[in-house]
Parts: sequence; C-alpha cells; structure tokens
Amino acid sequence: QVQLVESGGGLVQAGGSLRLSCAASSIFSINAMGWYRQAPGKQRELVASITSGGSTKYADSVKGRFTISRDNAKNTVYVQMNSLKPEDTAVYYCNARGREDYWGKGTLVTVSS
Repeated sequence: QVQLVESGGGLVQAGGSLRLSCAASSIFSINAMGWYRQAPGKQRELVASITSGGSTKYADSVKGRFTISRDNAKNTVYVQMNSLKPEDTAVYYCNARGREDYWGKGTLVTVSS
C-alpha cells in the first residue's frame, strides 16, 4: 500500500504560480507518478505524468506552463504551475501507478481572474 500526501494548493491570481508536491510513502514498484485534476462538474483529467525513467507527458492545455519533476531520494513528485488561468481551478490529485493505482486526497487550486 502506498500513501500519497499532496501539498501546495491555494488561491492565486491569474498569471501567478504555484508548486504542488506529492510525497509518497514508498516508490518501490511504482512505474509512474502524475497529477490529475477535477473541476466542478467535470471529469478527472490527466495534467502531467512522469515515469520512473523520467519520461514526461502533459495535457495540451498545460504544455509550456506546467513542469513535472521528481526527487527519488525524497519519494516526491512536483508540478510547477506557471501562468495560471482561471480554468486551471480544480482539485488536484496525485497518482502513483504500479500494480494498482494509488491516489492522494487532493489539494484545491483556485485561480482568480
């Protein structure tokens, strides 16, 4: 069982930046970690992911603005979010994928216009 704890959400004005962190209890047998988000009334969607080998993937809507990275020594994944827009407002969830999917409880990001 892998526990994930997110931090770094909050309220920011449009054009601002935030960095989200996700600390995992273990990354043993984890192949990839990522961030998803869910806005009110919408489905959860992938924001960005990174494999154990360092390959990254981004949603088209965040390319060029968000950067995902990982610190294996700290079992932590980050997403740096720049040039935030009101449409980025959502609950952001950390995900770890191994033999099964693990999820954090989520952290709220609110971008005001």
